[in-house]
Amino acid sequence: MDDMIRKMKKTEYPLLNDFLYEAIHIPQDAEAPPRSIINNPELQVYVEQFGRGRADYALAAEVDSKIVGAVWVRIMNDYGHIDEKTPSLAISLYKPYRGLGIGTALMEAMLSLLKGKGYESVSLSVQQANAAVRMYQRLGFQIVDENEEEYLMVKEL
Repeated sequence: MDDMIRKMKKTEYPLLNDFLYEAIHIPQDAEAPPRSIINNPELQVYVEQFGRGRADYALAAEVDSKIVGAVWVRIMNDYGHIDEKTPSLAISLYKPYRGLGIGTALMEAMLSLLKGKGYESVSLSVQQANAAVRMYQRLGFQIVDENEEEYLMVKEL
């Protein structure tokens, strides 16, 4: 498997809709929601007019010349919102590519990019039951708030 992490091209930004859907945590034995769920305003904030904001950055994971994952950030009023200086992060991979270290590589590349751009921190929201919580903690994200279902996590850069 030949893989590479690279900056996502503007012409590839429409793929963020696919990765937004893939980012939805579906508990085991639960039925996946309809794909149209990504049209809800609280989810569209992650992708709508992506690339126009000052903190809109996206990286792609490519395996055998196919984009199989993405990580992207923007300053937005989403589930992971902290303040107007802290980008919120979203990441997902197509199912066959999960658990292979690609997500960690994507995250490390994005954290490096953000640090290089002068950002002091990055935030995300994650379902408590999502196995990705452990990866985020390994990468230095700290739980700063929680509700019955989700953690709000922040990584100081």
